[in-house]
Amino acid sequence: MRTRKIIVAALAAGLFGFAQSADAKTLKLALSGDLVSLDPHVHLSAETLQYSHWVFDPLVRLRQDMQLEPRLALRWERINDRTMRFFLRDAVVFHSGNPFTGEDVRWTVERLKKSVDFKGLFEPLEEVKVIDDYTIDIITKKPYALLLNMATYIFPMDRKFYSGVDDTGRYKDAIVKIGPSFALTHESGTGPFKVTYRDPGVRTVLERSFGGHWDRSSAGNVTKVIVTPIEEDATRVAALLSGDVDFISPIPPQDFQRLRRDKNVKLVTIAGGRIITFQLNQKRRPELADPRVRRAIVYAINNPGIVKKIMEGTATAAGQQSPAGYAGHNPDLRPRYDLKRAHQLMKDAGLEKGFTATMIAPNNRYVNDEKIAEAVAAMLAKINIKVNLKTMPKARYWDEFDAQAADIQMIGWHSDTEDSGNFSEFLVMCPDKKTGYGHYNSGNYCNPRIDELTLAAQSETNLTRRADILKEIEKILYDDAAFVPLHWQNHSYGAKKNVMVEPIVNTMNFPYIGDLVIK
Repeated sequence: MRTRKIIVAALAAGLFGFAQSADAKTLKLALSGDLVSLDPHVHLSAETLQYSHWVFDPLVRLRQDMQLEPRLALRWERINDRTMRFFLRDAVVFHSGNPFTGEDVRWTVERLKKSVDFKGLFEPLEEVKVIDDYTIDIITKKPYALLLNMATYIFPMDRKFYSGVDDTGRYKDAIVKIGPSFALTHESGTGPFKVTYRDPGVRTVLERSFGGHWDRSSAGNVTKVIVTPIEEDATRVAALLSGDVDFISPIPPQDFQRLRRDKNVKLVTIAGGRIITFQLNQKRRPELADPRVRRAIVYAINNPGIVKKIMEGTATAAGQQSPAGYAGHNPDLRPRYDLKRAHQLMKDAGLEKGFTATMIAPNNRYVNDEKIAEAVAAMLAKINIKVNLKTMPKARYWDEFDAQAADIQMIGWHSDTEDSGNFSEFLVMCPDKKTGYGHYNSGNYCNPRIDELTLAAQSETNLTRRADILKEIEKILYDDAAFVPLHWQNHSYGAKKNVMVEPIVNTMNFPYIGDLVIK
């Protein structure tokens, strides 16, 4: 049974009276999928992080030029090689009316460290020490070069609101991926918007928290956001062109020219760092434990052809995890389509006649994901690997992915820290449930040298030496064919002409709707 209306904070507190005025603007936003939960710690995904920027607030965030800017932290300073001191904003209140203090940051980080999805990201962190209500020290276990990058993922939660038990006797702070929980349907953040209505899979309504949000300098004039998930690309584009919605994402490449020709809408694109890959499960298929077979698969897949024909030039073919501009990018590691070489490697492995493998992919998570999977399956058939492909909506896909339900699984990853090391921490380190490293390594690739180098890169503060370590990681992964790199995906948005989306989009794909201006 669907949850119909969800009132998520103490509206009776009188802090958030929704003031309609001549300048009030409603944004009708259509995305390719819906939120999994109102709990920002349940799933490390683009949808969750977009929502977190709207309803919660990070300590710091990245601007469009990738420079850090203050949010709930006014400023910060390095105390020693393991400690960063953050000076917090005062007079900030949560949607519930509770005051925001350093204790909320400490509580939030402790909760993040318990999240299956986030604990790997926060593994380097030792503790948050509260100096006073508006001063905290974040202390790492060892010198850590990316502490400020990590701070962009700390969205303080209202510890008082989420403490205790709910009416059913469940602990309010429980992080539940599947099944009911208090945080699934309730929120209290410090962000520009509060959730006032939610019908999962149908509609979510956000209203600006007038009188409650600290950022009075923002030029954003959107007072209400109606978020509608529209999975089908064609339907989503049609909704924009007909005027039923104001802003959509993503745009399928085949519709780029259509939007460019329409005088009432505009297409906005920005380079992205999301790598689209297939992982090869060495535990499910013994053939995939042979690096010759993995290399054969990589050589058999014409990823430059996929970029040209399926992505229509709106992506960049990849030979490694790290895009150009990242510290670990190695310009020598290029795409390597070579069908003749692929056949020879299969013959060398004694598998000239091939084998059968299962494959799963989402059909509404990444741009043209289903078409890409179909193309890859056809390419592998040329080296006698028969692929039984199953595609599904992303709402179902992640449970299947986590269960490692297939031999070959698609996953895209945008580095959480905008740095090469994050790819390896989650995608190729040996899976470790205790630390969270390798949490999204469904290929079960495990190379102790990769783990050693990835951890070394975390604490190396000399940027030149650190880049060398990250490049060495990429070379080992390339030689091992640890995964199948396809391409780096661009971000694309469509909007009405009067919706000024250009300043609020970024390479992380977290549009800052709180700063959006509608003319």
